[in-house]
Amino acid sequence: MWRRARFRMPTPRRNSRTDATPTSLDGAIAASAALLATLGVVMVYSTTAPLSMGSAIPPHFLRHLAGLGLGIVIIAVAIRIPLAWWYRLAIPLWAAGVLLLLLTALAGIEANGARRWLAIPGLNASFQAAEFVKWATPVAVASILAGAAAPDNRRRFRLTLLISAVPVGLLLMQPDLGSAAVLLALVALLLFVGGVPMRRLGSLAGVAAIGVACFIAARPYALARWKGFLAPWQNARAEGFQLVQSFVAFGRGGSFGVGLGDGRQKLSYLPEAHTDFILSVVAEELGLVGVLIVLGAFAGLVLAGLRVAARAQDPFTRLVACAMTGFLTIPAAVNAAVVMGLLPTTGFTLPFVSYGSNSLVMCALAVGILLRIAGHGAVAPARGRGGLR
Repeated sequence: MWRRARFRMPTPRRNSRTDATPTSLDGAIAASAALLATLGVVMVYSTTAPLSMGSAIPPHFLRHLAGLGLGIVIIAVAIRIPLAWWYRLAIPLWAAGVLLLLLTALAGIEANGARRWLAIPGLNASFQAAEFVKWATPVAVASILAGAAAPDNRRRFRLTLLISAVPVGLLLMQPDLGSAAVLLALVALLLFVGGVPMRRLGSLAGVAAIGVACFIAARPYALARWKGFLAPWQNARAEGFQLVQSFVAFGRGGSFGVGLGDGRQKLSYLPEAHTDFILSVVAEELGLVGVLIVLGAFAGLVLAGLRVAARAQDPFTRLVACAMTGFLTIPAAVNAAVVMGLLPTTGFTLPFVSYGSNSLVMCALAVGILLRIAGHGAVAPARGRGGLR
């Protein structure tokens, strides 16, 4: 794609074939997402019931159900939106995400030394702009790499670096190194799929590694996390506490778990059991079998998403399919690696499974777009003005 001719700006047109709901949805995508969401409902109830303070239904669980319901509506809507609309809205959506990050920096809610949330006026709720930016920036990158936004490859590459660097810098200011790293990984994925030479990707990876090292060296809390990651048992009462408790959960679970709802680590031993470390609770209560089911569902999403991308008939559709697949699965891989002690603690939720309406809504949007591409992406682009479905 990197050496192909410029991709022509598509113009949406209305007709019965392009604007209808896809006639064939990808069963693997739908089944994997449904399995993860169902397991998420069960595990969120299991982990938040001890926090209910005597209530029959935990408030966290009710909010999670509300987020899931909204996510289902978003999937139904996203399936009906032609890809040409996302193409045209890519840069405005990216700009909206940057504006939300700026608002977060100026008026966000500060907690634990970080400013990552925006209060929603009139509602007892908050919004995490990072989730939206991690979705919007890859869509904008896809529109640029498709070729309409720039007449030559070098300019596309520079524009890609520019629109990636702005949100990454704002995320680091929060500070949110984990979200910044995942965003860079998504952009790198699209550059690779877009045909950018490996030497350029290698250079960017080197610059990113140096930047991460400088970021960690300049912040004591980040150095402490690395210390806990490298030697958790020697720091079991301090920096390594979370990781050690996660190891205990995996050890107690064994092959088949101690039973749903019977886990002990969620009872104030494992911090953030309903969000960052929910996979540890799955390991304790459902055992290795439960963990393999979760990882298998994400593997199914990867394979199905790549299959959808391979069938796409135009560059933008192919890139967006890869972006949505990465958006759903890269954070899952990071979360699993953290709870298993393969990466330092980053504060990532497990998509669809962890508690959190922000993540649920954005993941649902990604699934809806993938299902739209699965239904229409394998059809050759229409000639004339309507290039994308």
